[in-house]
Amino acid sequence: MKPYIIGTSHISKDSIAEIKSSIESRKPQIIAVELDQERAKALFSKQQSNKIGMGEILKIGVKGFIFAKVGQFVQKKLGKYVGSAPGMEMKTAITEAKKRGLKIALIDQPIRITLKNFSQSLTWREKFRFAADISKGILFRKKQMKEMGLELFTIDKVPSEKLIEKMMVYLKKRYPNVYKTLVEDRNKYMVNKLVKLMRDHPEEEIIAVVGAGHKKGMEELLLKVDVV
Repeated sequence: MKPYIIGTSHISKDSIAEIKSSIESRKPQIIAVELDQERAKALFSKQQSNKIGMGEILKIGVKGFIFAKVGQFVQKKLGKYVGSAPGMEMKTAITEAKKRGLKIALIDQPIRITLKNFSQSLTWREKFRFAADISKGILFRKKQMKEMGLELFTIDKVPSEKLIEKMMVYLKKRYPNVYKTLVEDRNKYMVNKLVKLMRDHPEEEIIAVVGAGHKKGMEELLLKVDVV
């Protein structure tokens, strides 16, 4: 039985509603989420610390550290704007699973490995392109959004499949190493985790909650898998 994959936006209230309704209607036995142990622990920690030692920064790489901090800052700002905290959809999935006594699987690659790989793979060309895209976004926001296929994008909604595909094509073309590290490699990692779950629990239904950008790639990989 192949998992039912929900593609979410990390700051969308619609994603939270979809997770609740899908669990209610499909009645799965396992909830898999795009988290690792460290991120799951941080998500439920009442005192989340943003401090990180120099030793840890050196392990994951300066570029990976900066990327993570910028991402956290942007998501918090957007989350305040739309009224939904970043990661709330993952927290909801875990909370709903615990409430119903369902199995919970953390299927994402450890964040420190992802950030380390990001630091090692990011090229100077991609760094320059990133700086150029930021500048264009500030000065020519509408034109830049159109180039990326985001002219219809709204931050409080889960993007349509067509829009997500445009975004992924743009990312893969302009930032191939970033795409491989943040999307492709993690898709493979999470699918491997799901395949193990399917083989260990062949009669149980699985709902997997992942970011919308991972959904299509993971579904395509799962089609190639023979679980038996």
